[in-house]
Amino acid sequence: MTQDEKWLLKYNEVVAFIENNKRNPSKHRLEEHDMLNWLKANRKKMNAGEMKEERLVKFKKLLALMEGYKRKNQYH
Repeated sequence: MTQDEKWLLKYNEVVAFIENNKRNPSKHRLEEHDMLNWLKANRKKMNAGEMKEERLVKFKKLLALMEGYKRKNQYH
């Protein structure tokens, strides 16, 4: 499996999680920490200008999706 395939797999996992749960991954739940760490690492790459163009387009869409759920309490 290439790095691009691994990245896409994780990307799809995070998008599916947000769409299914109607919230962003929580820092209070251990099982969601992998997704948070992936998001943090990719945000750093994006901000440093080191992200590949095709990943950047997808990642910005993901951030826009997350923005819609920014202040959602998972219990509502």
